[in-house]
Amino acid sequence: MVLKHKLAGILLPVVLLIMAESCGVKVSYKFTGASISPAVKTFSVATFQNRASLVQPGLTQKLTDALMDMCKSQTNLEMVTSGGDVSFEGDITDYRTQPLTVSGNEQAAMNRFSITVKVRYVNNVDPDLSYEQTFTRYQDYDSALDLSAVEANLTEEISKMLIEDIFNRAFVNW
Repeated sequence: MVLKHKLAGILLPVVLLIMAESCGVKVSYKFTGASISPAVKTFSVATFQNRASLVQPGLTQKLTDALMDMCKSQTNLEMVTSGGDVSFEGDITDYRTQPLTVSGNEQAAMNRFSITVKVRYVNNVDPDLSYEQTFTRYQDYDSALDLSAVEANLTEEISKMLIEDIFNRAFVNW
């Protein structure tokens, strides 16, 4: 009797799976957490402009491309050059390093490198989801290091965090 229940417990899920497959039932899961209206089909990203007092060559293209890549890889939306159902544009408003902590000899022990981006997100399908927001991310580094030695790596890390913040604000509704 116990053997019949164990066998039924194993066979029943297998039979149901086979039946579902033969009926054409498709199940898909998306683990990005993005919640996008089915009415939204396209997105566009305008090149971010660099309006910071300190301009880092290539940063505008890096941020623009990273946001495009994330939208392409994390959604099913089609990219268009302009006028998407949802669109992004923005400005790099600050790019700086500053002393963070001071050691006993009045010298900075740590510096903070930060990037600030002002983003305008327009959702033409549901305008209530549109936003204009400023995002800032930073990384701290030892002041004994020259900024030029760590700048490329820090810029890469901060850019990734900024793009995640922008994407999450638009599509994950946090």
